[in-house]
Amino acid sequence: MYTQSITRQHRTAFVLLVDGSGSMAEEIPFRGIRTSKAKAVSIIANELLFELIERARRTEGIRDYYDIALWGYSGDNEVRSLLEGEDEIVSIEELAARPVTMVRQTIDLRLPDGSCALREVQTPEWIKPQAAGQTPMVEALRVARDLLARWIAREEHRFSFPPIVFNITDGEATDGTDEELLSVARQLRDLHTDDGNVLLINIHIGTGDERTLFFPSHDEPLPLNRHAMTLYEASSEMPACFNEAIRAVKGAGAMPPFRGMSFNASAAELVAMLDIGSISVKTE
Repeated sequence: MYTQSITRQHRTAFVLLVDGSGSMAEEIPFRGIRTSKAKAVSIIANELLFELIERARRTEGIRDYYDIALWGYSGDNEVRSLLEGEDEIVSIEELAARPVTMVRQTIDLRLPDGSCALREVQTPEWIKPQAAGQTPMVEALRVARDLLARWIAREEHRFSFPPIVFNITDGEATDGTDEELLSVARQLRDLHTDDGNVLLINIHIGTGDERTLFFPSHDEPLPLNRHAMTLYEASSEMPACFNEAIRAVKGAGAMPPFRGMSFNASAAELVAMLDIGSISVKTE
């Protein structure tokens, strides 16, 4: 299980669910400055999409290794596609070919001597910051469930490495109880290809005031935050193929199995969270 390489014949899918509720306007420390959670999440998510495109790039162009879905949830219990034209899912080749706004942002650049310096660069912006209204997280998970049920049902995806869903949020669902959220998360995780079950990775954006949780082992103490606990229970146990990458970030002493969840993670840990969950699997 979880051994299938990602190829054009055996593609996989990545789904990003991005909380754009009003509480995402709260400011947090991010790369040496204070900015809104919404802005920090959009920067990191856009970096992930750019990295996925670059990993699919070959001499002849972009190879269709994966399909991408981007959904935001906010407003008056609204869940909508963030892709231009309201497409619910597109190939990585199509995403790379679409016109995209370029924005200036400051990044950490590692110098040859190991030190870091800030540098302004132009980067593509597929996901824009949003912070308004409610947090319809239960419906967002239902959308991901139904979307991936259709994707998996296609015969060409039968043997694929299973899809990975990233849910990035800072709080509590406003459209259902904890039990309802856990139920739909379980339905999503129960979807499977012949290579394994769909992986749900929940990323809880904190304010920096509480202890960090990052791909926790079973024996790690959990935060007292109820919403973080719910997201922990909703998350997938990570398969063994990710253990080496997770331990490289957490430290060699970290012992699997690990849960696909983070709470109050730093910017660097959030980048690592997305990287581990999306590009640790082998492409050919």
